Amino acid sequence: MGANVSNSSSPGGTGLDDLPEACVARIMYFMDPTEVADLARVNRVFRDASSADFIWVPKLPSNYEYILANLPDLRIGGSRKKDTFEGLSRPRSFDDGTKEVWIDKRTGGVCLAISSKGMNITGINDRRYWNHIQTEESRFGTVAYLQQVWWVEVDGELEFQFPKGTYSLFFRLSLGKPCRKMCRRRWNSDNVHGWDVKPVQLSLKTKDGQSSSSRLKLDNVGSWVNFHVGNFVVEDPNSPLTIKFSLTQIDCTHTKGGLCVDSALILPVNLAEKYLATT
Repeated sequence: MGANVSNSSSPGGTGLDDLPEACVARIMYFMDPTEVADLARVNRVFRDASSADFIWVPKLPSNYEYILANLPDLRIGGSRKKDTFEGLSRPRSFDDGTKEVWIDKRTGGVCLAISSKGMNITGINDRRYWNHIQTEESRFGTVAYLQQVWWVEVDGELEFQFPKGTYSLFFRLSLGKPCRKMCRRRWNSDNVHGWDVKPVQLSLKTKDGQSSSSRLKLDNVGSWVNFHVGNFVVEDPNSPLTIKFSLTQIDCTHTKGGLCVDSALILPVNLAEKYLATT
């Protein structure tokens, strides 16, 4: 039988072009999005079948209508659910470009990133202490760089309607200033100091009473590290959840400098390892 099945009909045989579109679509319903996309390249029948809305509705996150309705900066072309999935699977910025949201192409899990410009950083408006510097090292094109200060306090807040599940929050940080010299990636670590004396504190809390905190010493000179702040659980997918998170080092016995704050990342726990291995 396998010898008679081909991409197109042939004398005395049956090809994939002869399969009913509805049958193909029903099979795709049970596949993950990347598998559907691969099959859609086989021929016209498979391509047309892959556009059926009933395939994509269960693959979209439960909050996709909230994302489209409440984030007016987003622009998704097309009216099909497939178009919505493909549009949301690419990072979409909102809040004047200080935040991004996207869904994982395989699972439909909702991911968010908050830039340093979307956080409250004590002293950020005084260039003696902090500067925003442009760099290709950030998905937002800019990071907050600490010159020198006695008191470090970085606070963020987000209100968002998440699908039900458990999520992890991370700070993406480095020690040293990223730069390029002779078209090569470099790090200027001359100003890095004070981080080996006392640990920083990372913390998060949610409006429904969840909290988490950890203390650690930063030592990642010349590299980006996603530091785990904590996890939170979403039980009610129909209501927005407010999350507050922070990085502090408020021991004023010594100065600190050379810290780069890129962003905070919020990821479903089952996707954290995958994304953090590539960021």
